This record gives sequence, C-alpha cells and structure tokens, in this order.
Amino acid sequence: MFARLQLGLRTFATDVAQGFFAISHNGLAVVGLSIFFFAVALTVRPDLRVVTEAKVISWLQERQYDETGIATDADAVDRATATDPRDLPKQQANLAYWLSKKYRVAPEPLSALVSEAYDVGPSNQIEPTLILAVMAVESGFNPFAQSHVGAQGLMQVMTKVHEQKYQGFGGTLAAFDPVANVRVGVNVLKECINRAGSLEGGLKLYVGAGNMKDDQGYASKVMAENARLQQVAKGVKVPITPPPSTAAEAATARLESLWEKAQRLTPFGKDDAE
Repeated sequence: MFARLQLGLRTFATDVAQGFFAISHNGLAVVGLSIFFFAVALTVRPDLRVVTEAKVISWLQERQYDETGIATDADAVDRATATDPRDLPKQQANLAYWLSKKYRVAPEPLSALVSEAYDVGPSNQIEPTLILAVMAVESGFNPFAQSHVGAQGLMQVMTKVHEQKYQGFGGTLAAFDPVANVRVGVNVLKECINRAGSLEGGLKLYVGAGNMKDDQGYASKVMAENARLQQVAKGVKVPITPPPSTAAEAATARLESLWEKAQRLTPFGKDDAE
C-alpha cells in the first residue's frame, strides 16, 4: 500500500516536471520566434526601425534620468567643437598641444580650431598660423569673449558691422559659435589685407586702427605670434611664455603683493625680518 502511494507520487511529480518543461520550452520558442519576426520586420521597414530606435533611446534616457537626475542629450557630442589631437597631421597636432599649454585651453577644442584654420586658410590666401595668431592675440581662444566696443568671439569680429556675414550661419548669435566666428573673421581679415595691400596694413585695419598712426603694437604682436607658431608647427621647441595678464589680473596681483608686505610690517612700520 505504501509502495503504491510512493509510486503514484513519483509519477505525479514526473508529470508536473515534464509539463513545466514543455510550457517553458514552448514559451521560450514563442519569444524567440517573436524576436526573429520583429527583426525581419525592422529590416524590411526602415521607418519602423527608426521609430523603434528612437523609442528605445528615449526609454533608456528616461531610466538614466530616474537614476542620476541628469537630463541627457545624445546629440551633444555632435555639437561639440572638439577633435582628438592624435587624429591630426603632425604639424597641426604640434600646434594644438603647444597652444593648449600656453593659453590653458583643452587640446581637443584647440585641435578643432587648428584644423579649421588649415581648412579655410589656403582658400583665402592666409597662412593658417596667422589665423591662429589673430585668435591668440584677440581672445586668447575664448569663444565667448566680448570687447567694450562690441567685438565678439574668437576673432573679435564686430558683429553689428558684419551682421550680414552671419546670415548664412543663422544670425548674429552664431558669433559665439567657434567655427562660424573663425570663418567670418577670416573673411573680414582677407578683406582688410586686400584693402590695405599688405599684411601689416591689413592687420591694422582689422583692429580698427586704419585711420590712426599707431595700432598699439597689435600688428607686431600678431606677426610675432605667427612666427612662433610656424616654428612650433615644424617641430621646433619654442619656449611657452604665459599670455599677457589682463588689467584686472595685474591689479589683483599688485593688491596681493601690497597686502603681503603690509602683513610683514610691524606697528612701527618696519619689516619683521629686520
């Protein structure tokens, strides 16, 4: 009697296990077939694939936002003005690394600017290193720089004066787009050189000193930086000197120096070291 009950229980357990295996096996088969037919449908219908990819990306971004609290933008990297300097030709890479150290700017955005200078320079009969030298002297490679007279961006173009030149870039706000500013700036520089009939005269016009006797040494600064950059491009080891301090930085340095000296003085006005 007990043996018969034991056999019955064993048979029941075996049947349950086989049934579970059959159900799960068929279920996996159905999932597999569903995935297969869905993949075929995506291949046949590109529009369906695009919609599906967009939904999946959107879902992943929502999940990431829920976990990190940071809203993501998959197109951000495409808008970034940056290039890996290792992908540049040797001369351009030399310039990117050297300028990065001198002006304390990341080499990746500088690489994009160097590459742009080498693209637009030859077609405008302007040396790429001269374009970079103008950027260096004008803004120190700050794409958001603005002067007290309204010159804006990397090459400090007078946006209001050259408003029409930005129309092809979507309007005057493109003055703060590095590539757009460089292209407009190079165009303005070319016009200045052609009008003046010489490089030095063109630089004088570019800085707005065409009707003045003195351009405050602007042309000589640009030419000197251009000469250094030409040497750097060739692989010559050129010493890196820090860029000139702004008036605000110089004033701050003087105040700090005076404060340190005041702290060293005794109430009688004599230095503790004495």
